[in-house]
Amino acid sequence: ISRPYPWHPKVMDTQMGLVGQLAIMPVPGEFTTMCGRRFRDKVANTLTTGGISGVVPVLAGLSNVYSHYITTLEEYQVQRYEAASTIFGPHTCQAYIQQYQTLATALLNNQVLPEGPPMPDMSYSVITLLPGVFFDGTPIGSAFGDVVAQPYPLAYTGETVTAKFVSGHPRNDVQLGGSFLTVERLDDTSGAWQVVATDANWETRFIWDRVSSLLGTSLATIKWDIPDNTTEGTYRLTHTGHYKTLLRNVDQYYGASNSFKVVKPLSGDINNNEIDTRESIVLEPPKPWWMRLFFGS
Repeated sequence: ISRPYPWHPKVMDTQMGLVGQLAIMPVPGEFTTMCGRRFRDKVANTLTTGGISGVVPVLAGLSNVYSHYITTLEEYQVQRYEAASTIFGPHTCQAYIQQYQTLATALLNNQVLPEGPPMPDMSYSVITLLPGVFFDGTPIGSAFGDVVAQPYPLAYTGETVTAKFVSGHPRNDVQLGGSFLTVERLDDTSGAWQVVATDANWETRFIWDRVSSLLGTSLATIKWDIPDNTTEGTYRLTHTGHYKTLLRNVDQYYGASNSFKVVKPLSGDINNNEIDTRESIVLEPPKPWWMRLFFGS
């Protein structure tokens, strides 16, 4: 099937690593037990013949590319589920064995192999059924990146610090290679802010909420669970995002919270079993139904 684009890759990415006598073979598919045994034994024999003793071959399946199942020639004849899903035919297992024997030989001889044909880039032809972002808006008197809930000026290690920002929809730019948030520490010597955590860290959380679909307003909540080994000092939370205008332009915005001090608690200040978690909370009276309809909850 090739519409709207090929449903299955034609270029297979093969890879092999050697750590001492441990041979790691990432394979782009699901090997049956018997194909895996033959594959493992053949490659191990190639390495043993090349002078490596006690080879421990390990298959790491479903790596890099997915080419469905790989069966032996005999299993392919029966055409059960795995064999019927062996896309490249009855000799697929033997073809992979041959390729990985070539990789093993290249490792032994410290040889660089040709990269082969490149993977096609189909990122611009991928179809999505998810509706796009129509537009983003801000409350009256606010701008994107404004902080509507500041963190407390003092926090202990082990607590959670929170800040809320006026935001755009995160799907305007998913920040591949970037971050929706940073935790930054002030360098007392240079006076510069240094990033100590991003949205890739376990201790941070990025939470997005649509406030009003009609007005396109949103809030981004940044949370930082301060690790116990955090260095004392002055910190702040930042948020970076993108908003879409009514003219369909997508622009970047940035916001930073007030700075706050992080200190280690003195003995007895905080019970280890009951951490006192402080979060910034904006308390407002409940809105009437007609305001919730137009302006959100």
